[in-house]
Amino acid sequence: MEQLSTKEAMALEAKYGAQNYHPLPVVLSRGEGVFVWDVEGRRYYDFLSAYSAVNQGHCHPHIIGALKAQAETLTLTSRAFYNDQLGQYEKYITEYFGFDKVLPMNTGAEAVETAIKLARKWGYEKKGIPANKARIVVCQNNFHGRTITIISASNDPIATENFGPFTPGIIAVRYNDLSALEEVMSEDVAAFLVEPIQGEAGVYVPDENYLKEAYRICKEHNVLFIADEVQTGIARTGRLLASCGNCSCPDRNCSGTPEVKPDILILGKALSGGVFPVSAVLANNEIMEVIRPGNHGSTFGGNPIACAVAMAALEVVREERLADRAERLGKIFREKMEEVIGETDLVTLVRGKGLLNAIVINDTEDSSTAWDICMALKENGLLAKPTHGNIIRFAPPLVMTEEQILDCVGIIRKTLLEFRVD
Repeated sequence: MEQLSTKEAMALEAKYGAQNYHPLPVVLSRGEGVFVWDVEGRRYYDFLSAYSAVNQGHCHPHIIGALKAQAETLTLTSRAFYNDQLGQYEKYITEYFGFDKVLPMNTGAEAVETAIKLARKWGYEKKGIPANKARIVVCQNNFHGRTITIISASNDPIATENFGPFTPGIIAVRYNDLSALEEVMSEDVAAFLVEPIQGEAGVYVPDENYLKEAYRICKEHNVLFIADEVQTGIARTGRLLASCGNCSCPDRNCSGTPEVKPDILILGKALSGGVFPVSAVLANNEIMEVIRPGNHGSTFGGNPIACAVAMAALEVVREERLADRAERLGKIFREKMEEVIGETDLVTLVRGKGLLNAIVINDTEDSSTAWDICMALKENGLLAKPTHGNIIRFAPPLVMTEEQILDCVGIIRKTLLEFRVD
């Protein structure tokens, strides 16, 4: 196939694709480790990691090897039949994260929908909530996906305008506000669905005791605690799971006694290292047993390729100790960025955990400054993207070295110090 230019590739998407994204004007054609190359051969540091899907780095050879081997053997059977990969994967992932059962899906949004269905069914059959009265509590400014169900509690007008009517029974409270959570607890609440760190909202890290106390409130009211770790999970924040708090497991694999043990855990993105759509919903028997044949399913969920790829991706996380690396490099990144902030009025703060970080630009949310800075970063060899107007998220692959993170800080510093607001 003929190699397209940047202009040609962008023109094709503009003509034939739905305009539901506003990408940075760079057309990528190759990736390896922490780097990506555009169609003209220019190399960039990837500081988004496909929204934390590529934690293990682009095209990790172990994961790609598993993909190729399985793709040449058996790709899809549907769940009408058994396949020889699914059971092995189910055993591997449940032991890895410390749960009894897993329900395999494909995308993060599908996994969130699955978790909500599971929680509602548990609410009716185990908690005794009257029929069609179960409520799910979420947080304002959440990002759990774009389905009708989850945007039904969204306060983002762009996500909700002209998509109604919306799903009832989902209510939103302020994030990082324990009083607000306590106020909505009732016999009709089945679950509290929360991101341990709100990534899309601008990498908002809650107070240190928030998750622990939210978990306690859920337990007191017999409400399921659902952790959406699609973006924060799989070592991104310096722990295998961000909801584990200050767990001190030697390899940060919190399958032992974490500070917060979600009743339902949602995983996706880096569960496959960005190689294949793989997501999962994990829970113990007393919750998962409410799902019976015909209640839920997916033609591609648990397919042989997904199973092989996910096991390989999780092996990389453990064998290369990516949680430890994210913890160490994240501290270096934030310390160096604090120094940069001391040199310019353009940035007001840096925040985050592990290698999920963001800087807040000293301008209004409706300004183009953050976008313009990302354009300048691109010209200097680093790809990042604004979120919520004046916030730039930085989330490189976890395989990054200390030398590379310092090089990237240098690029960011140079860009910020040279940047001029028109």
